[in-house]
Amino acid sequence: MFQSRTHTCGALRIENCGEKVTLAGWMENVREVGSNFAFVILRDFYGTTQVVVEDPEMMKLVKSLNKETTLQVTGIVRERSSKNPKLPTGDIEIVPEKIDVLGRCRYNELPFEINRSRDADETQRLKYRYLDLRNPEVKNNIVLRCKVVAALRAAMAEHDFLEITTPILTASSPEGARDYLVPARKHPGKFYALPQAPQQFKQLLMTAGFDRYFQIAPCFRDEDARGDRSPGEFYQMDMEMAFAAQDDVFAIPEDVLPPIFAKFGKYNIASSAPFKRIPYLESMELYGSDKPDLRIDLIVQDMTDLVSGSEFAPFAAGNTVKAIVVSNSELTRKQIDQLCADTEVQAGQKPYWFRMEKDGSFVGGISKFLADKHDEIVEKLGLTPGCLVGVTAGKKLAAQKTAGVFRKLLGAAVPGHMDRERYEFCWVVDFPMYEIGEESGELEFCHNPFSMPGGGAETLDKAIAGEIDPLTITAQQYDLVCNGVELSSGAVRNHDPEIMVKAFSLVRLGEDDVKAKFPAMYNAFCYGAPPHAGIAPGVDRMVMLLAGEDSIREIIPFPMNKNAQDIMMGAPSEVTQKQLDELHIALVKPEENK
Repeated sequence: MFQSRTHTCGALRIENCGEKVTLAGWMENVREVGSNFAFVILRDFYGTTQVVVEDPEMMKLVKSLNKETTLQVTGIVRERSSKNPKLPTGDIEIVPEKIDVLGRCRYNELPFEINRSRDADETQRLKYRYLDLRNPEVKNNIVLRCKVVAALRAAMAEHDFLEITTPILTASSPEGARDYLVPARKHPGKFYALPQAPQQFKQLLMTAGFDRYFQIAPCFRDEDARGDRSPGEFYQMDMEMAFAAQDDVFAIPEDVLPPIFAKFGKYNIASSAPFKRIPYLESMELYGSDKPDLRIDLIVQDMTDLVSGSEFAPFAAGNTVKAIVVSNSELTRKQIDQLCADTEVQAGQKPYWFRMEKDGSFVGGISKFLADKHDEIVEKLGLTPGCLVGVTAGKKLAAQKTAGVFRKLLGAAVPGHMDRERYEFCWVVDFPMYEIGEESGELEFCHNPFSMPGGGAETLDKAIAGEIDPLTITAQQYDLVCNGVELSSGAVRNHDPEIMVKAFSLVRLGEDDVKAKFPAMYNAFCYGAPPHAGIAPGVDRMVMLLAGEDSIREIIPFPMNKNAQDIMMGAPSEVTQKQLDELHIALVKPEENK
């Protein structure tokens, strides 16, 4: 029968010498010295301890075992003759009196070395995630996640927020991404949807009279993966406040997040309140992005007028031309070409460049097209000898976004332009309420359809009457950004049903459509809703930043791959015909391309 361990594998120290102890853990490694002597490394959640096997019978047992077999070791603690100062337990070792096998590893070879699992192919890591998580580096990211979530919960409770869970099975709602649908067995032909966010429920809680709500909320969106976004599901620290304006919401993250980032982060410097506030249009102009990395001191400048009339085709009339000036650049031509190629891959558009020499002349890249405007360019861009200038051109938004990508790559590549070891927060505010949809070509909500438009009903009335362009309407919406990563979106909510109907009318949805799509919210607001606002910082992205990881999958216990597959569990999987019949579902295979 299993006897509980007396200590963990990370607990024993020199003062424990002479004690009889029992440890349990995985056999990480065995180093045999001759035929009757071996060093066994035992590992558990807390650390490692060296076990010295000196008994011939025990040697027979150890030799028969594969690495990663779980063992229970009872023995005497003694001082090591050859100490390891790099290990907390490096001063001691265990001389075993008894070794019991608790769980035998039946494979002679592992899919990868546990302590080097991060070097393995990602598919192998995800397939054998339970082995990957034995790696202390991987495990520590999950431990960090647990500590951060606990700290967030404690901080929100201190600010008088109540943690309230909201439903997982709900109705489909147009919130910007594809829903995951769940067939309703008792209601043939109807479906639940997994919530893209608890948006409507948290607003209904405000209408119900709860003053401050939060939860560590699971959210489900059927969208493609990328480095900072997990396909399928993610978690956010969802919060909402009644009788609150934008400044009231800002005050909470500005108080909660900096101490957590300073305490748990890879870097111990984080922005203090108040965070810098940047209007969306200004952010796009100065940084080429609505999620600027303020650790980089480079800004984007406009040089459209400077190159008007140029024979260089990308500078043709109607195009916008942007410049990023990088001082003290010693990049080689090969390095610059690689940065340009990387920018083109990420932005989908090619950037250009030129350099100012010590004698003041322009060389390299597109310099020959700029000679006739040399003095004006030097004065307008503030150039000095040694400056490298990155240039982008095209339609305004494309030129801005390409400049934003080029800015980040240049800032990271040229020493002195990026303060890497800090967390720099900012708010991006005054987002557009509407945009022209890429697929539909028609007016659509730019972000959250439940945001209060700037100017309220009066602004919407002017747009409906054709007096102003709906694309000029801003929303009382904001994003929290840290180190170039969007941590969260939030907004002052549209709590007035009349204003809601007007806002939706501009995207071709009438009052009946609003009532049909959002019946609970529309009806609740008709009973007198308080002004309310909220935000939802992403927990996964937050922990990714704190851990200093580039991929969000490194901080999720059981992540899916880029194709939204759980290859460890075999999901998504086929189901039986009986299950389909119960759900009144018939499968129709897509026709093969002929």
